[in-house]
Amino acid sequence: MAANPHAEAPVAGVAGEAQASQSRLWTWLDERFEIGDSLKRALRKPVGRHARQWSYCLGGITFFAFLVQVVTGILLAFYYKPTPEHAYESVLFIMNRVPFGWLIRSLHVWAANLMIVAIIGHTIRVFVTGSYKPPRELNWVVGMALFALTLGFGFTGYLLPWDQRAYWATVVGTESGKSVPLVGSAILQLLRSGAEVTDLTLTRFYAIHVLLLPAIVVVLLVLHFVMIRRQGISGPL
Repeated sequence: MAANPHAEAPVAGVAGEAQASQSRLWTWLDERFEIGDSLKRALRKPVGRHARQWSYCLGGITFFAFLVQVVTGILLAFYYKPTPEHAYESVLFIMNRVPFGWLIRSLHVWAANLMIVAIIGHTIRVFVTGSYKPPRELNWVVGMALFALTLGFGFTGYLLPWDQRAYWATVVGTESGKSVPLVGSAILQLLRSGAEVTDLTLTRFYAIHVLLLPAIVVVLLVLHFVMIRRQGISGPL
């Protein structure tokens, strides 16, 4: 049977119409908001050859891991139930019953580990190369705050599965706050929402993990990126 030379013509026509529609939409937006010029200015900022070394990519890797955390965390929140009666069962449901739930949770866990490792490496690189010195000292302070918040993500997220390991790790972790002079007991009460690790602790950690910490991190990331953009990447050691 002879092949039809016009068999793919309708498909090509639909693709062409879609591209034309996207082009018209882009032109319409660009005429009103000048997106193209802004993107050109943002993407054409030169960087030194030293910034292409792998150690200078650790900050970007940290940011990428954070984005993975946000996306997978939102997907997990659709099924997770932050109560002592249902937290562990909801995790099992995600892992065993939700389509690709095991993959989403695994990505969330591994991205969390990658984020911590990458930000530690990034902080070491910034310190070793002296990138914390003037005029970048304020950006160093913001970066250290982001480092602490990243550890906070790991600490609050560890309790959420509500299994034995998570429970007792939280007991030990919150107990360390009691060793702070004068305000140790108050810190313990604040972290646990009481004297013991209970359902209130789980609810508080969940709220901090999905609401408070992400909001603060987004604000600090904007400041961090704006200062990097204004001051540029520091020179080599």
